[in-house]
Amino acid sequence: MPGDKSIAHRALIAAALAAGPSVIRGFDPLDDGLRTLGALRACGVEIEAAGPRELRIAGRGLRGLRSPAAALDCGLSGTTLRLLTGLLAGQPLTATLDGLPALRRRPLGRVIDPLRQMGARIEGHEAPIVIHGGPLRGIDYALPVASAQVKSALLLAALNAEGETIIREPAPCRDHTERLLRRLGVPIVAAGGVIRCQPAHPWPGAAFDLPGDLSAAAFFLVAASLVPGSEVVLPGVGVNPTRAGVLEILTAMGGKVTIAGRRGGPDDEPVADLLARPAALRGVEIGGALVPNLIDELPILAVAATQAQGTTVVRQAAELRVKETDRIAALAEELGRLGARVQATADGLVVEGPTPLQGTRVEAHGDHRMAMALAVAGLVARGETVIAGAEAVTKSFPDFASALRGLGADVE
Repeated sequence: MPGDKSIAHRALIAAALAAGPSVIRGFDPLDDGLRTLGALRACGVEIEAAGPRELRIAGRGLRGLRSPAAALDCGLSGTTLRLLTGLLAGQPLTATLDGLPALRRRPLGRVIDPLRQMGARIEGHEAPIVIHGGPLRGIDYALPVASAQVKSALLLAALNAEGETIIREPAPCRDHTERLLRRLGVPIVAAGGVIRCQPAHPWPGAAFDLPGDLSAAAFFLVAASLVPGSEVVLPGVGVNPTRAGVLEILTAMGGKVTIAGRRGGPDDEPVADLLARPAALRGVEIGGALVPNLIDELPILAVAATQAQGTTVVRQAAELRVKETDRIAALAEELGRLGARVQATADGLVVEGPTPLQGTRVEAHGDHRMAMALAVAGLVARGETVIAGAEAVTKSFPDFASALRGLGADVE
């Protein structure tokens, strides 16, 4: 699998802030990660390729970034936009963050509002925004919704803030940032949904090994579950418990997924090998605290639901409406074209299964996860499925089609 792109953003930032050289291994040149890489370069960080899938970064220290000469282009990367907003708010610089039209429509208030409470000077409420970096102060802040990107932005701002920053989570969400910063010696304590972060002390350069991306692996786990005669092994995939909701739901649906060879220390990202085989799936209800831990995997789980016995209900997933596209509307429309019975709700989906799918022309809506989910649906549909806009997969998995072909799929 490609290196985990969520962790790649964070490793790039941590390496940029180090007092010395760092190396990142397992880095794939995906669009999102390259947006963060390019922005850090524009802020004075030296980054060079050191070998296949390996980067060497010359850190500039905790407050060593400088004003870029031009606006930082985040493309379609919401992670780049939100994390850099928090990071740059405490740096001695002025920077403009912008992106493509679809990114400009994504909400930024949840990041900007608490940063302003910390003393950040930010012009605008959505991209493009202008950040005038400067002194910050710690705050006690309750997240209105569980969001790893908002939480991470605040933690990055807290590194250079005066006093303690306290973040209260309504539900657990990805803890990649906390794990990585603790490993580097940042005083962060998390317990009972409360994260306490003290200002950081300088840290030396480090080596970061990126695990395989579980969000990418999910497409193959579902494909193997649906296509008769399959057996797929995915080595070295990240299985962080705040990220592994897709494994929990797929197992609850009756999926045959084996997790073997777990490894990793307490502050490391846990890694394992995953094995998936075909299974008779059943409908389930998905909602509550589990949703933030599988929000990116809900499109492929919707495909699994079309072939499951009974009804699958997805609730409390309104965040799907503000991704690269409105994924709730897009899933209902495109899976419906294939013959699935999918009803969109205000905050989720209702899928009735099992339903035979019939190949036809569908649209990716400029969304990488839509394109890959529809490709898996095409594997179990009768006849040919044509996905318009399938080039969107380059955002997170450029080799997706060739990986499917390597497993025996008939994909052009």
